[in-house]
Amino acid sequence: MFCHLLFPLAKYSILFNVFRYVTFRSIGAFITSLIISLLVGPAFIRLLKRKSAVETIDDDLPEKHRLKQGTPTMGGIIILVSLLLSSLLWNILTNSAILMMYLTTIWLGILGFIDDYLKNFVKSKKGLIPRYKLLGQISVGLILTMAIYYSSPATENLTALQIPFLKNMYIELGWLFIPFVVFLITGTSNAVNLTDGLDGLAAGTLAFAALGLGVMSYLKGNYIAAGYLNLEYISSAGELTVFISALMGTLIGFLWFNSYPAQVFMGDTGSLTLGGILAVISVLLREQIFLVIIGMIFVTEACSVIIQTSWFKYTKRKYGQGRRVFLCAPLHHHFELKGIHETKIVTRFYIVAILLVAVGLSTLKLR
Repeated sequence: MFCHLLFPLAKYSILFNVFRYVTFRSIGAFITSLIISLLVGPAFIRLLKRKSAVETIDDDLPEKHRLKQGTPTMGGIIILVSLLLSSLLWNILTNSAILMMYLTTIWLGILGFIDDYLKNFVKSKKGLIPRYKLLGQISVGLILTMAIYYSSPATENLTALQIPFLKNMYIELGWLFIPFVVFLITGTSNAVNLTDGLDGLAAGTLAFAALGLGVMSYLKGNYIAAGYLNLEYISSAGELTVFISALMGTLIGFLWFNSYPAQVFMGDTGSLTLGGILAVISVLLREQIFLVIIGMIFVTEACSVIIQTSWFKYTKRKYGQGRRVFLCAPLHHHFELKGIHETKIVTRFYIVAILLVAVGLSTLKLR
């Protein structure tokens, strides 16, 4: 919005010329979203407490989690408000990639909100029926994938997956691009949702993953940098950099309240939305495998649940009694039951997240 309103004034003063620069608007988006998060957070937390939108602890979680009973949830509302407001202020609103990000954020935000609302206000223990939740994720995935697929020029290598560690190596998906992207969006949304189980875990690891995507977005949106690093130049990537900066500021601001001991949890309103956002950004940047690398924590968390569930069902059929691979799934609960303190687990996950981003970015010189 600032760009639309203030940049035309550059003909009167060179000062307003700064609004055309991605770097300036990215910094502005980061600061704005961080400040909005810090300002609206306390009011939202008080509102959630007043409305009794508080966490209920499942019986199968570690005993220490009983202390978290009654902590306000649905804090994802703070994330959505600060992210959307900051982006509306600093992004060019006619950019097609940004419009897709708004659709992703609002659609999955509403889906997660319905799930949280049913849990906290209707007191439905399981929330939204899983197949309805999955249908909502697949639907937005299909809409976005079809929009990306049919709106891109025929000259763009849209349906090819680049192998980050190999120069000029691509896997052509053809029509399989559509189900692949739908699976990526749905899978990442659910994987982040599973990761949101300890104070500050999901928000912090998401911030590091967003940093990796932000660096990639800036490079691909800069014609000179993209050419030097043998990357595809994507004209819309610059605006994605601004959006990602707003996302990072939002997550760091949310961590102010979500770090141990958490004053609020993001709930499905935040986790389902944030996972989908990362996936859609990676598709728009054509860096799906890069996302898998920098987001390996989310992949591992999801795989731990799949392994645990599958092995339990298999052994129950075969032996009459289910057996477990992990003490508890997702993986972070396994470490809790091993006796490691929650803050140490989160810190170590942060360290791994930093390492993964470094590994992902190191592929830039191998292309």
